[in-house]
Amino acid sequence: MGKRRRGERPSARPVLLGGTIAVVVAGAGLTAWALSGDGGPGGAAGGGKPEIPKGPPSAVEVSRTAEGFLTAWRGGDVEAAAALTDDASAARAALTGFRKDAKAGAPVLTPGTKAGATLPFTVRTTVTGGGNSEPLSYGSELTVVRRASDGKVLVGWKPSVVHPELKAGDRLVTGDAGTPPIKALDRSGGELTAKKYPSLVGVLDALRERYGDKAGGKPGVELRIVRAAPDKDAKGPKDAADATGTAGSKAEKVPDKTLLTLAEGTPGTVRTTIDAGAQSAAEKETAKRKQASVVLLKPSSGEILAVANSRPEGFNTAFQGSLAPGSTMKIVSAALLLEKDLAKSDKKHPCPKYSSYGGWKFQNLEKFQIKNGTFRASFASSCNTAFITQSKKLKDDDLTKLAQDVFGLGRDNWSIGVPSFDGSVPVQQDASKAASLIGQGGVRANPLNMASVAATAKTGTFKQPYLVAPDVDDRTLARTPRAMDGDAQRQLRDLLQYTATSGSAAEAMAGLGADIGAKTGSAEVDGQKKPNGWFTAWRGDVAAAAVVQEGGRGGKSAGPLVAKLLKSS
Repeated sequence: MGKRRRGERPSARPVLLGGTIAVVVAGAGLTAWALSGDGGPGGAAGGGKPEIPKGPPSAVEVSRTAEGFLTAWRGGDVEAAAALTDDASAARAALTGFRKDAKAGAPVLTPGTKAGATLPFTVRTTVTGGGNSEPLSYGSELTVVRRASDGKVLVGWKPSVVHPELKAGDRLVTGDAGTPPIKALDRSGGELTAKKYPSLVGVLDALRERYGDKAGGKPGVELRIVRAAPDKDAKGPKDAADATGTAGSKAEKVPDKTLLTLAEGTPGTVRTTIDAGAQSAAEKETAKRKQASVVLLKPSSGEILAVANSRPEGFNTAFQGSLAPGSTMKIVSAALLLEKDLAKSDKKHPCPKYSSYGGWKFQNLEKFQIKNGTFRASFASSCNTAFITQSKKLKDDDLTKLAQDVFGLGRDNWSIGVPSFDGSVPVQQDASKAASLIGQGGVRANPLNMASVAATAKTGTFKQPYLVAPDVDDRTLARTPRAMDGDAQRQLRDLLQYTATSGSAAEAMAGLGADIGAKTGSAEVDGQKKPNGWFTAWRGDVAAAAVVQEGGRGGKSAGPLVAKLLKSS
């Protein structure tokens, strides 16, 4: 062979490997792979227009693409790894940040067992900062997709590929902690830790985010997830389990999360209203159930005594959930009817099998009816139609005004010390207005809200719940324009006491003494076989509310949870 002339392009030679053709470009160090098939890699047979491949990637394509991506990332070739994704710009930024911002060394990436187009893998690396180095290990996964526009097989890019807890706009950063660490204390001065109280993990992160700079501590050096700033126009969090719900009210920044501590900071102290005994009991009881959330508070002051969720690492449904509260909302609706003289505790009140309004036909559970019964009997039996029959006598905004002005719901002004959702009772019309009276329609709440509703019903005056005393940071607690009408409040309290002793809540509340009141509830959710079960109650100066998602009837699912905690408080 003759010598290659200067400036001549390197030659390419095809090599057959296992049914594929590898075109190796001499001197370029690159390998271009093409599946064998009609027309070859460049187009259809006969020189026609190239046919765009369709359908899910094959097992070979998944393995090859995933391995190529992991190999490039492992070797520090960010450009090559990003090019194997369907969003090269975002992938390039995230993978560059892994090295530069997170200060992570070359990762050891170990593939797991592929499941379809998804490949789990483990990441092992070393993070350096503050003069120290610490090992970091975690699991992640990637999914291989076929791009519709050109049929190319690529890694479907998500921030969670780099770390499973990363979401859009989040960053991994190693350096001085954004805020100093804190030592959170219960109401008696004992330390609250995530290890001892798993349900507080998100609460503790939020307390650090809000009070770390005010508590007198000094920051350490950490690897942490720096969360994206909230969209100014966005609403607050929506509970993923609420398939038909509306978004929450305030869009608050999700707290940053520490993943690794390289140099300890000096914590400041933040005292909370949490009662250690109540919190322990709440943790124990929610852990026994799949999807339970509960809040305990003091009606006389609004101090939050406990908060717990069955899934402590997940969304804080107890404080931030946005769920239809079902018949527990009848506490507010009953207050409305009593104040407007549309019902009296001991006067006859209709409770037919069915009642129609706004084009919808409503019915009671198991189509029961109460003939010639009182409003007390209807309330204690949780009769839906007793409320639907009054819809025509109410203005569209009557329920909204009472919920805001007396119970403090939906005013977007609670400041409990950590992020929370204040409930929502929007103005509704026609059938949705009627549905709102029984806690469906557009009404949304969480256990924090409904524990507060029970507390307000007991005392007649709204006390904004809080986890951190307002004098810690000179914030102002929410107030309502007025208290409940005195006569209406006395009747409402009597209705709740009767329900707890002789109505739908009696079984759960048995043996809890005389100073008690309760209301059961269940809320239908599209796509769920069983409704969410609700229960809210008070005993003495402790009010509580719980929801068990897909739990069925509230008296059977959420009732025993609330009763157990009231008994131990």
